[in-house]
Amino acid sequence: MKYSVPLLAGLSLLALASCQGNKNADTASARKLLDPANMDTTVRPNDNFYLYANGSWLKNNPIPADQTRWGSFNELIEDNNKKLHGLLEEAAASKAVSGSKDQLVGDLYKSGMDSAAIEKAGLNPLKPQFDRINAVTDANGLLREIAMEHTIGINALFGFYIGPDDKNVTKEMTQFFQGGLGMPDRDYYFKTDARSTAIRKAYKDYLVSLMMMLGDDSTAAQKNAAEEYNLEEKLAAASMTRVEMRDPYNVYHKFSLDAINKLTPGIDWAGMLNEMKIKGVDSVLVAQPKFFAVVAKELKATPLPVWKRYLQTQMTMDMSPYLSSKFDVAHFNFFGKTLRGQESQSPRWKRVLHVVDGSIGDMLGQLYVDKYFKPEAKKRMMDLVNNLQATYAERIKRLDWMTPETKTLALAKLNAFMKKIGYPDKWKTYEGLKIVPDDYASNIFATSNWDYNYQINKLGKPVDRSEWQMTPPTVNAYYNPAFNEIVFPAGILQYPFFDEQADDAVNYGGIGAVIGHEMTHGFDDQGRQYDANGNLKNWWTPADSAAFVQRANKVVQQFNNYTVLDTVHVNGELTEGENLADLGGVAIAYEAFKKTEQGKNGKKIDGFTPDQRFFLSWAQVWRANTRPQELAQRIITDPHAPSMLRCNGPLSNMPEFYAAFNIKPGDKMWRADSIRAKVW
Repeated sequence: MKYSVPLLAGLSLLALASCQGNKNADTASARKLLDPANMDTTVRPNDNFYLYANGSWLKNNPIPADQTRWGSFNELIEDNNKKLHGLLEEAAASKAVSGSKDQLVGDLYKSGMDSAAIEKAGLNPLKPQFDRINAVTDANGLLREIAMEHTIGINALFGFYIGPDDKNVTKEMTQFFQGGLGMPDRDYYFKTDARSTAIRKAYKDYLVSLMMMLGDDSTAAQKNAAEEYNLEEKLAAASMTRVEMRDPYNVYHKFSLDAINKLTPGIDWAGMLNEMKIKGVDSVLVAQPKFFAVVAKELKATPLPVWKRYLQTQMTMDMSPYLSSKFDVAHFNFFGKTLRGQESQSPRWKRVLHVVDGSIGDMLGQLYVDKYFKPEAKKRMMDLVNNLQATYAERIKRLDWMTPETKTLALAKLNAFMKKIGYPDKWKTYEGLKIVPDDYASNIFATSNWDYNYQINKLGKPVDRSEWQMTPPTVNAYYNPAFNEIVFPAGILQYPFFDEQADDAVNYGGIGAVIGHEMTHGFDDQGRQYDANGNLKNWWTPADSAAFVQRANKVVQQFNNYTVLDTVHVNGELTEGENLADLGGVAIAYEAFKKTEQGKNGKKIDGFTPDQRFFLSWAQVWRANTRPQELAQRIITDPHAPSMLRCNGPLSNMPEFYAAFNIKPGDKMWRADSIRAKVW
């Protein structure tokens, strides 16, 4: 429902607050982060280090009914949700001044919690939208409708955003990319395995039920659903795969308006841009030109009534979580239960919390930071980031496969990293946004429209490199190649991934490794193609580029060979960037840890050496139970490998890990030296 931007490297990565640690930490304190009771010592570390480190925890922590995955990451999210819930309840109960943080946050929350009013409204919130769609009489009117829907947060048919030009990051550009599908990825429309076939049938059934909820009888619903599915299938066939989109050059195509009009006859781009309130642009970036050429073809070939029903159905699907229970439940039954295996919906307050954070996150973020984020955490985090950065520089200087010419530019990029920690230096004010306490759907449209106008207002202005792409309460982190920045929101800078009373081994193995992960994204298969200023530009010599690809391909092949869910393989090409970042992150953090007093002294805690504790800490970061349906979806859509492989995969390339746990030829964790990967 919200304004769309491409995914940033490092999403769903756990990067957290840190410091040098208390080198004299006692065992009881250290166990807060690394508890031997969570281990399963019946499993040999030589055979499956992930299960050895986490086996007892995995057995004792089943997945809650309203979750599809349960691990360290989720524990932190749950703790954060409780804090945010308290802030929302306080804001809702306050008598706040109109336009203030408490009023906007409190009234949006109240409107989402007013299930009686939502139930009474039924489908009425969409009636003005449907009336407008029904009034469309030709293809031009259809395009005007699609353009208008984008201004209220409905990403109809295609995606759109305003962002820096990849080849000139000082300029904001109007950018378009493929979209329009009901299922999460194009592959769901074409894969022939039993699981995908069952999901396709369930989706078609969902479309039929949705058509009937919109007023069709059974016969009409079957016909209309089939026609819509056929249209979506054509859009899916024209869409790039996620692997194809990993190459930034594949999705960079600048067109003048004349050129894009020629590619897509029948689409009046100037008129559509005008309807989208975009003025004065003479060129656009189009990520997937083939997709838009097919859209132009189908606007002529597909009957207008099919297109109109498609827009109504897609809008209803998009808005279902904010409508009455029959729409909400039907939406959950497919997207939650069928696709992801979620047994029951999360409590309403959690769902509304995520809407508030996604809609007016800077307002909620200010309340959160004021109460829960300590300035000391920001300083400690910066100290560790600087330590990891210095260690990374030393490793680049020692590389035996990179020439001095490319090393100089790599170091320049590393040293140019922008580091954002905790919260933005300037907050969005949401000036002019009107939120009411008793109309949830209208608030959703209002916040989306405000956000749309905020993005449009960037055009013609300097790029604001201080802007964040995540809200302060978010339990996550990211690397943004256009800004050459690493970003760690306040929400993730807390226990259980960091404890200042824990020893350095634990903090470096957990937090240090994931900070190194974000840094390595600047030099993974995608990030390495951007220079120190964030421009998409080749700064590598041909020989160095070939050497990188040869080493990175070892990681691709390693993960292609992993099997999950019977015969389903990890997609090594899709997960390449995250796997490279994991490998680089843990290696850099280990070297940084070895500079500490504990890293040098070898003193045992709980019977484990410092090196062993480092690797055990790394393993616990990734502990998680995941439902099979969720895992199957992630194999298709998620650029991250499954948790167990994120733990074991990088370690099986590290001789330091082999030494720490006496890994020998014949052990399952052993990989021959000839196939081990080492990049950064």
